Amino acid sequence: MSKTKLELTWIGKDKRPKLEPRILLEDPEKSYHASHRVTDNDIFDNKLIFGDNLLALKALEQEYAGKVKCVFIDPPYNTGSAFEHYDDGLEHSTWLSLIRDRLEIIFLLLSEDGSLWITIDDNEAHYLKIVCDEIFGRRNFIASVVWEKDAGRKNDTTISGAHDYIFIYAKNSNVWKKSRNLLPKTDEHLKRYKNPDNDPRGPWSQGADGTAKSGSDNSRYEITLPSGRVVTPPSGNYWRFSHSTFEKALKENRVYFGKDGDRLPIIKKYLSEVKKGLVPKTWWPSVEVGSNQEARRDHLRKLLPDIEPFSTPKPERLMERIIHIATGPGDIVLDSFAGSGTTGRVAHKMGRRWIMIELEAHCHTHIIPRLVKVINDEDHGGITKKLNWQGGGGFRYYNLAPSLLEKDKWGNWVVNKEYNATMLAEAICKLEGFSYAPSDIQWWNHGYSTEQDFIYITTQNLSVAQLEALSEDVGDERSLLVCCGAFRCKADRFPNLTIKKIPKMVLTRCEWAHDDYSLNVENLPQMERDPEQIDLFGGGK
Repeated sequence: MSKTKLELTWIGKDKRPKLEPRILLEDPEKSYHASHRVTDNDIFDNKLIFGDNLLALKALEQEYAGKVKCVFIDPPYNTGSAFEHYDDGLEHSTWLSLIRDRLEIIFLLLSEDGSLWITIDDNEAHYLKIVCDEIFGRRNFIASVVWEKDAGRKNDTTISGAHDYIFIYAKNSNVWKKSRNLLPKTDEHLKRYKNPDNDPRGPWSQGADGTAKSGSDNSRYEITLPSGRVVTPPSGNYWRFSHSTFEKALKENRVYFGKDGDRLPIIKKYLSEVKKGLVPKTWWPSVEVGSNQEARRDHLRKLLPDIEPFSTPKPERLMERIIHIATGPGDIVLDSFAGSGTTGRVAHKMGRRWIMIELEAHCHTHIIPRLVKVINDEDHGGITKKLNWQGGGGFRYYNLAPSLLEKDKWGNWVVNKEYNATMLAEAICKLEGFSYAPSDIQWWNHGYSTEQDFIYITTQNLSVAQLEALSEDVGDERSLLVCCGAFRCKADRFPNLTIKKIPKMVLTRCEWAHDDYSLNVENLPQMERDPEQIDLFGGGK
């Protein structure tokens, strides 16, 4: 019997956008930094990008591929409800396609020891899990954390929802498991360790102790207590530890028999020998990491009292735990659905570099004001006191550049008139896979791909004489990609020059003048049904 390959499919799954890798344009008036350094570790090169998040992710790909340590995203959940800040009622197949497109770029951005943390609710969780499995590989799924987002109870519904999921995926699970951080030990955990017998090795807790209902005959043996009394487990019970384990612990003076030496044995587990922290669990109650209500009531309303709070802000304690587990100081944290900006604000206080992307108006009404207060040490909520945050650092604000090409009045694609020479050179470098790095010495050197391969961009019509002079200046040991408006010779005339015309050289590369890939409902083409595939919308064969 032949095996049938099962895969998740949906309408329009095979349709992928041909994204234009836009350049980023800084707006100095919206960038912000502290007036002075607070510490030597202040970070000023954080990025806040205003624009479509799929195009912004593509814009980051060349510079940041393999460099981002942690990605946290809180995408619209596709619940069908009308959120003030997001159109969250997307048709199911559209939502899957648009999330998939973003996750594919995120995978490329992550470092080998990086991880993705993505929040979702029951409505799309199980489908999202399969999409993530396809992109990251099932072996790189780490865990599904259950976060208690609402500690209250709603009586106007059938069952009151109290949790969201946080899916955790690693770029490489084998690497990530070795690099992830443990949680700090809590006071409750430390209270378990005591030293009633003044053991010089310090506080201890009971490791293997007493009896258990299950075991083997090897776990039923006599033990002579210091008092002289001989004990065995009651009928049907067994020691929790083997005889060899007990004898070894006895020789190491790790067995405690009570103050009078007449109690059942306890094998000690010393605080000094346990891990430096606690292994994270998959249940995160609101008392530990906060809730949506906490974020709205205790922080947003206090920090920005004149602004309507975001519908579902994430509490700073939640983001602190994620960033602590996934990163170290100086690592890059990315949030491409920035919302009210909690990710960047917590990363900033924790000494991480951050990148946030947001398209909606709350980039200016919520995110920037909150970040300014963090930098100016005017934010006294959230994790500020816990970390002794005292302000400092800064960020740069960027807009996505307009599309490189636009149509003229005759319907021909031409270079966008908003582009100056610098913008054009940077955009062509990005499209051709070159690092934009204009030389102060070589007038023709706008960037490089290797130590010997360079690029020159101009809108001029280059003559044979100009190209000949250029070829001589480049020399035999180097190669130059020449991108120009036109040229008057055969393209292969000069061995060290590769000559291409702008914009013809890039016409088929991208979807030009497409500025909106946001999570809005689109009319996608009807998919041809394959009976050997699982169909989400009608069962299947």
